[in-house]
Amino acid sequence: MSFNPIQFQPGLSLPEFMACFGSEEQCAMALKAARWPAGFRCPRCDRAEHYIVGHGARRLFQCQGCRHQTSLTAGSLMEHTKLPLRIWFLAIYLISQAKTGLSSLALKRQLGVSYPTAWALHHKINHAMAAREDCHRLGGQVQLDDAYLGGELPGGKAGRGSENKTPFVAAVSLDAKGRPAFVKLHRLLGFTSQSVSDWAKANLVPGTHVTSDGLACFAAVANAGCLHSPVVVGQRKPRELPQFTWVNTILGNLKTSLHGAYHSLGWAKHADTYLAAFAYRFNRRFDLRGLVARLIVDVARCDRHPIKEIRGGAEARY
Repeated sequence: MSFNPIQFQPGLSLPEFMACFGSEEQCAMALKAARWPAGFRCPRCDRAEHYIVGHGARRLFQCQGCRHQTSLTAGSLMEHTKLPLRIWFLAIYLISQAKTGLSSLALKRQLGVSYPTAWALHHKINHAMAAREDCHRLGGQVQLDDAYLGGELPGGKAGRGSENKTPFVAAVSLDAKGRPAFVKLHRLLGFTSQSVSDWAKANLVPGTHVTSDGLACFAAVANAGCLHSPVVVGQRKPRELPQFTWVNTILGNLKTSLHGAYHSLGWAKHADTYLAAFAYRFNRRFDLRGLVARLIVDVARCDRHPIKEIRGGAEARY
């Protein structure tokens, strides 16, 4: 029986994780290395010389030049946290290794914290994933498709016009062998030429060859300097069109993941972060073991995101 080596690759086991990050001191050292890989730099004057003031959870770094004091978590997603760093690191580990996603309720049970705390942790870590995903664009050969989150409401509008449906775009770049390399998933204001044009300018490299179905708005990728090849689907099934094999596979895996892990989500508020979390794990699927360390770095370097902003959600950008 053949198997996919990517699916069966060894990840970072829980005993291994605990050996590396099981104590508060180990987590503090890892966080320091992630935030200041070349050594401490004062966030105010950028000077390296400093004193250590206090100890344990109250340890502060005081600049010898401007006397400014800062902590390991100041200015980051962990700012003002009352949780031990080892709880943060365990949450990062659990979320990074959950191939099909992890609900806040499951996270609550595994961390031994309250549901509001687990929910906030989950969204902050997802936010760090989304911020990192915004740093790169797709190029080369790209398959593009439209999709929706949510279903129709009883008595509401049917089809694409349903009030409960959140539109998003899925794009998959292919490598030299025609296999999926990277994926981008973003919520749109709607499937209009303006939205697709704005999305393409922010997420595609000029010169990218985009293949899509015949939806008229996708022609707007040309505004981003991309070559567009539309394929009229007609009455055929998506699986009958090899041009969309990988984007359809990604969408199928995404829906399986979302339906299996989450049972009540506010797509209108939080669609972008959940989509980005899926894309983050997919784009780093070749190194499941190293994914934990990469996510620790991305969380450590992500700017603070207050809980008030998280609860308010975010508007679609495109």
